[in-house]
Amino acid sequence: MYFMLRDGWHCQFLEADLKTPLPRKLTFTHPQKIIELAERGGCNMNLEGRQALNHGIENGRGGIWLLLKDEQYRQLKNV
Repeated sequence: MYFMLRDGWHCQFLEADLKTPLPRKLTFTHPQKIIELAERGGCNMNLEGRQALNHGIENGRGGIWLLLKDEQYRQLKNV
């Protein structure tokens, strides 16, 4: 997942090739929602992962690896 601050926090999901975007996009008003999404999406939230996520939020853009369940992936793929 790639996220960027521009009139809200825009989140875009990519396939494993990191080139092909999935159709569903999300926008949040608060960066806490990105952290919650990362936790629900299976992002490694150890110290290193949390620091990388916080660094991206502080910079206004970043990306994280999600380990989605089949149902979560289907929801992102089918709009």
